[in-house]
Amino acid sequence: MHVVSAGPRAVLLVTNTGRDEARTMAAHLAKALVDAGLQVRLPEDEAVDLDLPADAVRVAADEHAAHGCELAVVLGGDGTILRGAERARADNVPLLGVNLGHIGFLAELEREDLAQLVDAVVQQRWRVEERMTLDVRVTVPGRPVQQTWALNDASLEKVSRERMIEVLVEVDGRPLSRWGCDGVVCSTPTGSTAYGFSAGGPVVWPDVEALLVVPLSAHALFARPMVVGPSGVVALEVMPRSPDAVVWADGRRILEVPAGARVEVRRHPESVRLARLHTAPFTDRLVAKFSLPVEGWRGDPPRRGTGATPERPQR
Repeated sequence: MHVVSAGPRAVLLVTNTGRDEARTMAAHLAKALVDAGLQVRLPEDEAVDLDLPADAVRVAADEHAAHGCELAVVLGGDGTILRGAERARADNVPLLGVNLGHIGFLAELEREDLAQLVDAVVQQRWRVEERMTLDVRVTVPGRPVQQTWALNDASLEKVSRERMIEVLVEVDGRPLSRWGCDGVVCSTPTGSTAYGFSAGGPVVWPDVEALLVVPLSAHALFARPMVVGPSGVVALEVMPRSPDAVVWADGRRILEVPAGARVEVRRHPESVRLARLHTAPFTDRLVAKFSLPVEGWRGDPPRRGTGATPERPQR
């Protein structure tokens, strides 16, 4: 049960407005929540696309959209949920995703769970799970130039298609190796099923606190994925004669990294709070999301209603 302070109850609604299904679901959800006595807020840049009745919703400036809300509900895939995290994190508001995309690892519910969602929000029936985030800083010799954060990952990537970048990898203030590579992914456990996974990195259970380092097409003797402790600092120095690079944070925020610059990645002091309705173990989520073959296992099947059951694969 989530407890909020006295006053009007408000829920932020973040929607992938480019999808007809998401816009239709947003209209139904907003009406149901307003009918239950809750205030629904919309980010300013989505309000026009949704075209919901003015008496049903309140439009809020994007950077302050979640202020005073008890929950942020996101309708879309993982990309939309990452956008919702940008809005919710500043005000420490829990985020609950409804998957309308392909896999949707960050989502808690599927598209057919709308009635369950409304009941859970009205009854405040969710628990909060803290997820670590990354602090990402770019410096040139002698001074910092850019800074951002990431929930899933921060990926250093080459700009030129023809040439690799030369990266010197440092962990906890000590040089580790130099890679000629397409880039390097630094990931949280939450992001281990995203870009790092597709690059051959390990899947890390989200209750583990760690920083993952996954090289991209590295030409070096020692170029394996690594798992660093939660207090570790990973630095990626782009060699002076290397082509320029960029850092993508969650695939959404971009930082320029000129040759000779340094990228430092560490644990951010602020987390992202995910709202959970189910108690299914992460193993069940992996099986359901990736449709993994588990036929022949002799244990008890996952309970229905956990959000991850073989009887209803989640994609």
